[in-house]
Amino acid sequence: MTTATRERDLYLVANSTDELGGVTAWTHQMARLFQTAGHRVHVIGVHRADLKMAVPETPDYPVTALYPEHPLTARPMRGRRRFSVPARRREARRLAAKKRAIAELDTILGQARPGSVVVVTQVWPMEWLRETDTSHLTLIGMSHESFAYSRACHRYHWVKRHYPHVDRWLALTQEDADIWTAEGLDNVGFMPNALAHLPAVPSPRTANVVCSIGRLADQKGIDMLLDTWAKVAPHRPGWELHLYGAGTDEPALRRQATELGLDGSVRWQGRTDDVPAALAASSVFVQSSRGEGFPLALMEAMASGVPCAAFDCAPGVREIVRDGEDGLLAPAGDLDALADRLLRLTGNPRLRDAMGERARANVQRFSEARVLDMWEELFALLER
Repeated sequence: MTTATRERDLYLVANSTDELGGVTAWTHQMARLFQTAGHRVHVIGVHRADLKMAVPETPDYPVTALYPEHPLTARPMRGRRRFSVPARRREARRLAAKKRAIAELDTILGQARPGSVVVVTQVWPMEWLRETDTSHLTLIGMSHESFAYSRACHRYHWVKRHYPHVDRWLALTQEDADIWTAEGLDNVGFMPNALAHLPAVPSPRTANVVCSIGRLADQKGIDMLLDTWAKVAPHRPGWELHLYGAGTDEPALRRQATELGLDGSVRWQGRTDDVPAALAASSVFVQSSRGEGFPLALMEAMASGVPCAAFDCAPGVREIVRDGEDGLLAPAGDLDALADRLLRLTGNPRLRDAMGERARANVQRFSEARVLDMWEELFALLER
């Protein structure tokens, strides 16, 4: 394991410290990695989550949530709202809670020693950090989604508003960093996610199982995956689609599967805390997301030697998967193309084995040691 060039206080600030999802997994992965390298780490979340992720091990670093639940959203006090007593009371509660949160954040960061670094894993916490004294700190902002996905929602404007003020802000790929630079930001770099785990033994790829791992939410495109599987299943009797994950869309997705006649070939596995076991029991991995950043589940599948069929929905996806070499990509949203990739992988054991073996070898270029070296180089650069 890489040793830090110098010990630092590192603060990882996220939307939540315990929310089910890839950013939370990344936050705790990097916290453990930085601590192993010799840094002192504190993980801070804006709030505690409703849909929680099970952290594999009890953290041996401080973890702080500024709010016990999602904070109230600001609502403009215009029109009739200016004279509404409930609205004014709600706004007073929101402001008082935010003042307490900022005071707690100020106290934590005020204890930072010289050379300390704050890594903001998502742009929303900048709303609180901009009201906190960070003049003695190096501030690094991140986005864990592609430029295109940010551009399609409010986070594009948050990035443009908040990230010009940080010392460096990081996209997940050089491709996206170049796009953000063309948007007028002059402090952009990139940092890939790190491969969290390399199983000692890869999947045998003998089970007639295609698996998907991710939240049952719109971004992950499970509705598109079900429509795709309806095209595949008639040609692959005996194969099953295993869906690992939980989310608010599950009832609607289950109804969709029933309407498509897929109840005999789709298995709802729920959330899993043992991703390696899920992958070891699979022969093909599928990712049907509408948008992604640098998907950890995709890397974990490849590390398990499970070949992937995925929508080419983000630079991070095509950075991880070398199309035609260690996996198969389909144009984003093209259900027929994704079905074609799944039919090719499920129908050809030799292709599965060849791509799975290459995937396991190729994905190791994102090993924790290599990514940690990139972080240490960035810390040293920002100190000059």
